[in-house]
Amino acid sequence: MSRRYDSRTTIFSPEGRLYQVEYAMEAIGNAGTAIGILSKDGVVLVGEKKVTSKLLQTSTSAEKMYKIDDHVACAVAGIMSDANILINTARVQAQRYTYAYQEPMPVEQLVQSLCDTKQGYTQFGGLRPFGVSFLFAGWDKNFGFQLYTSDPSGNYGGWKAAAIGANNQAAQSMLKQDYKDDIMREEAVQLAVKVLSKTMDSTSLTSEKLELAEVFLLPSGNVKYQVCSPESLAKLLVKFGVTQPTAEAS
Repeated sequence: MSRRYDSRTTIFSPEGRLYQVEYAMEAIGNAGTAIGILSKDGVVLVGEKKVTSKLLQTSTSAEKMYKIDDHVACAVAGIMSDANILINTARVQAQRYTYAYQEPMPVEQLVQSLCDTKQGYTQFGGLRPFGVSFLFAGWDKNFGFQLYTSDPSGNYGGWKAAAIGANNQAAQSMLKQDYKDDIMREEAVQLAVKVLSKTMDSTSLTSEKLELAEVFLLPSGNVKYQVCSPESLAKLLVKFGVTQPTAEAS
């Protein structure tokens, strides 16, 4: 039945579904998992790097985590070329707002403006939806620390803990069980790593397969976005008991 209605993003099926948008969400289901957790003193983002080949040169820059502005960062799951376009759009919008109003753009307003762009690609003919989901982590003076998800349909929502990408349902149910409202940043990192280690397709979790970023406030009151180095990440994984220490580390 779907075959008559899935050739255009703009055509509803008789059941009221937009098949192309649903297919875009399926594409995200094949991407590496990303998890975001909101804590009292910051937001934690953890992502799984998919190593497709041993011959591939590992990137020195982050593949899953991107800084949008000084106070907002995001984790990505899906088609990276689509994500790059949207991240650049978000960066430009954030800078335009800062230039116009001399203050950082509120996090939800930035997420909403990006989702408006995504929604447009589900309503006009000849365009395909962006095959990418985001986890946005940020801080503003109105609502403090915030965590949002957005999908190819242009919908977004605020979360205390969320997962996108492969095995997101299993990760989400684990987060639901173990998340506490008064969780601190270090506990949030431990929870995110634990959930990712149990939901990842690969058997062993190493620093090469993982990315960790945090958004938190410095004592000066400025917002800090920090990506964890592979060396620090390896130590954290040993500390949390997820991996065994290597001969060099011991």
